Amino acid sequence: MTAVLCAVRGAGETAVVRALSAAGGLTVARRCADLAELLSSAAAGHGRVAVISADLPGLDREAVRHLHGSQVWVVVLSDDAVGWDAGRCARLGGDAVAPGDRPEEIVGAVRGVSGRGESGPGAPDAPIARVPEPARAPGRVVAVWGPTGAPGRTTVALGLAEALAREGCLLVDADPYGGTVAPAIGMLDEAPGIAAACRTAATGRLDRLALGALTPVVAPGLRVLSGITRADRWPELAPAHLEEVWTVARQLDPWVVVDCGFCLERDEALSYDTRAPQRNGATLSALAEADVVIAVGAADPIGLQRLVRGLMELDDLDLAAERIVAVSKVRASVAGNRPAEAVRGALARYAGVTDVQLLPWDPGTCDAAVLAGRLPGEVGRGSVLPEALAQLAGALRSRVGAGAAH
Repeated sequence: MTAVLCAVRGAGETAVVRALSAAGGLTVARRCADLAELLSSAAAGHGRVAVISADLPGLDREAVRHLHGSQVWVVVLSDDAVGWDAGRCARLGGDAVAPGDRPEEIVGAVRGVSGRGESGPGAPDAPIARVPEPARAPGRVVAVWGPTGAPGRTTVALGLAEALAREGCLLVDADPYGGTVAPAIGMLDEAPGIAAACRTAATGRLDRLALGALTPVVAPGLRVLSGITRADRWPELAPAHLEEVWTVARQLDPWVVVDCGFCLERDEALSYDTRAPQRNGATLSALAEADVVIAVGAADPIGLQRLVRGLMELDDLDLAAERIVAVSKVRASVAGNRPAEAVRGALARYAGVTDVQLLPWDPGTCDAAVLAGRLPGEVGRGSVLPEALAQLAGALRSRVGAGAAH
């Protein structure tokens, strides 16, 4: 007997409960008045499937993720009359969508999800309904990450995005400790950015058109989704919402470059509540989604030591992404008379990395770009750093080739 939790709004609630109760093999274990009661009932193990009205107050992708964490399948009931069509319901991340005014189809949906294999609720291989999109190759996600100590993550992300812009690129600032992409290129703090994208995704409204409206074009072929302006806003970047942001971003542009935070600590392990917000969830989400991770370290002894340790942390994450190691601020004054050889030798010896992209020290270009609020290539045409970043983009293209994103 499959226990069902019902959180259905409106006059049709009685008909839904009667249909489920009359169906063989199903029983209505709880009729939940609100989301809090539904989540607590699921956490207590009172049900295997949740049937939820899409307009239930507070229902969003994070709530659906909590239900999946309680091993509860989720059937979302659509209602065009209140703005919840089947497409928007599907974007909430549930396991099935059924019309709220057709009890027999709701019963069929409940039977369908409860009879699935061992993948578990919300698993990637579960056949979740999706909104049809125009046929096109999915964009590739490139996560630019680096350890603590300002190794140049944002500079590399900006330069890389600029080099990829001729093909179409979306630059995303996902640093949960306070993004700097927007001020670096002269964007106003009032830009809605990634927090607005997460809020839109939470309610199933994020699609290509909505994301496009949140991403101003700052250069030909280059869009920017700005980051949070204050570090205390990190709870707004919930991984459950970001998963949908990455999905839609792939549909918007051929390339998606994500400027990540530095910390890889799975901080929820320090909390008694394993479903508490994760400070580093945005960074971990971007890395898990990425097709390629560009690990950036500084060329000085401290920066290289941090990079070596950071690469070990990346290994612990067991990511599916390709990896490119880039070392910035390469100069003789801190790495010896032959800085390139010194950097390559150190990484080969201590990290087993033999293929390294070197980015030379070019403070003049970096300072001029920040002063003018422009991209590195716009103020330093012909200088060494933009050329090196263009070479990094070439290495990225050759690494991913023409393969589809994972």
